Amino acid sequence: MTPSTQDDPTLLVHAYLDGELDPAHTIEIERQLATDPALAAERDRVEALRRAIQEKLPREAPPPGLARRIETAVGMRHERSRPSWRALAASVALAVFVTSGTTWFALRPGPADTMADMVVASHMRALMAPQPTDVSSSDRHTVKPWFNGRIPEAPRVVDLSNEGFPLVGGRIDVIGRVPVPTLVYRHRAHLISLTAVPADAAMLGARRAVAGYNVLSWSDNGVTYWAVSDLAAADLDAFAKAFRAAGPER
Repeated sequence: MTPSTQDDPTLLVHAYLDGELDPAHTIEIERQLATDPALAAERDRVEALRRAIQEKLPREAPPPGLARRIETAVGMRHERSRPSWRALAASVALAVFVTSGTTWFALRPGPADTMADMVVASHMRALMAPQPTDVSSSDRHTVKPWFNGRIPEAPRVVDLSNEGFPLVGGRIDVIGRVPVPTLVYRHRAHLISLTAVPADAAMLGARRAVAGYNVLSWSDNGVTYWAVSDLAAADLDAFAKAFRAAGPER
């Protein structure tokens, strides 16, 4: 595969993960992944989605009679006749279309699934970094002002240390190529990433597990919050309730 360097780099990420790029383009996309956080997040999202598909959607055998129906549809099944090369080519094309089309419609993620994959990918990348925050402080009066000038609106920052969830700091993640604020809290030895994005009912999802992490989302005052952690689901629920019940910022 020799795509033009002017192609959408997110498409090249898929080709890169499929092993379809030539050596020159492989080197180029690896250079971009090292310098472009949005592109790296897309790579992590696709890898996480593939793992989830492999774990939860094992490959199934085609339904009985599929080959016969395809042959009949393209005119290959005629008594006392042999299929022509044209009919054979048509059957192959139809089989590829049917299998790939049904796979896409069965497995394509919805908006909430895509958002969950992206926030989990950002959480995983933060855990692999030298430190999971861009600004490290347990003082919300230090963390909140840090976001000013870096993103359009600073997030709501509350002190939950009395509830067992002390503030660690904050960082900026890139979700769908948009910089968004993420707060980091701690519960015992576990970190919680809380990402705030503009509210969108289509993206809101209930509690779920993605790539071994629990994800919980809710909306308040025009903002959708996505909490990600390897905490037990009950503990993540307790964190969400504490955050939502916290008094106004002072």
